[in-house]
Amino acid sequence: MKQVQDAYIVAATRMPIGRSGRGYFKNTRPDDLLVAAIRSAMLQVPTLDPKAIEDSIIGCSFPEGEQGMNMARIAMGLAFDHPVGGITVNRFCASGVSAIQMAADRIRVGQADVLIAGGAESMSMVPMGGNKPSFNPEVFARDENVGIAYGMGLTAEKVAQQWKVSREDQDAFALESHLRAVKAQQAGEFTDEITPFEITERTPDLATGEVIIKKRTVSLDEGPRPDTTLEALGKLRPVFAARGSVTAGNSSQTSDGAGALILASEKAVKQFGLTPAGALCQLCRTRRAARAHGHRPDRGDSRRAALRRPQARRHWLVRAERSLCRPVAWPWCARWAWTRPRSTRWAARLRWGIRWGLPGRFVRRRWCMRSSGTS
Repeated sequence: MKQVQDAYIVAATRMPIGRSGRGYFKNTRPDDLLVAAIRSAMLQVPTLDPKAIEDSIIGCSFPEGEQGMNMARIAMGLAFDHPVGGITVNRFCASGVSAIQMAADRIRVGQADVLIAGGAESMSMVPMGGNKPSFNPEVFARDENVGIAYGMGLTAEKVAQQWKVSREDQDAFALESHLRAVKAQQAGEFTDEITPFEITERTPDLATGEVIIKKRTVSLDEGPRPDTTLEALGKLRPVFAARGSVTAGNSSQTSDGAGALILASEKAVKQFGLTPAGALCQLCRTRRAARAHGHRPDRGDSRRAALRRPQARRHWLVRAERSLCRPVAWPWCARWAWTRPRSTRWAARLRWGIRWGLPGRFVRRRWCMRSSGTS
């Protein structure tokens, strides 16, 4: 179909990122996080009529358990007083980005004017692979598909072997990423893109039989560790291969969180007096074997996207959907002569591998999105 209009981002926010299993949100449902993100995004556009929202597209890597049963539709029902449709999509770590792309495409071809997009995930409640993994035996017939069954840990080892990424480089990259992320937090770089969330903690008092209820508000990501050192990172054992180089210290943590955007057409922007943060105009994907998924985006795909939308050629938003492990990001940076991420924000994004949606201040002017991998 032919594009007839642009899709504008008019609101965007996300929850703080919590460590799975023992962090902020270990007992918080992912659909509750998503509802909070949606409501916060709506507060950014007070002139928008909620009934103008036509549908929602939400990404989720493992849509089962607490984040199953079409979480998008459930969240819309909890966030609004009137019916709003919803569809949940899965492209693993690129689920949130794909949801945004699908929503933007619907607006660009004239099928909608206002949509909500984003994503949510609780790796505390639904583990990697889901609660009952069941792989097709044919997945194991070809080595290039190993990433489908065994995930990113082994594929990171494959990338490290193929592109000669040493353990020392990975640990140094990890340390720099932590330090820059901490510096960014201290400078308040993420304040305007994060929605504080109130957590209710319930603890039983065995002596009295009562339940003690405590509430606290969290507003910072849990990932950055200011006390991390190269010595500490160097002592960690490989966790995916016996003689490997990928450790818990140079991989991203498993996390809980959610994010939401509101996308609108130019017609809706004018009708409701909205202020766009940017326009999404193109998304291009690369094709990689699953054994090395997440390796750097290919510039050929970037050029093809630029040919489709020449006016956006100089405004790329790079989203590496599989940048969870250091070997994946390192060859990409090296090929483009980025010996280090160019800013504190970049370092933080590479460290956390946010999957739930696009942070607000990370979008400026007119952007093209591209992602790598086979998810």
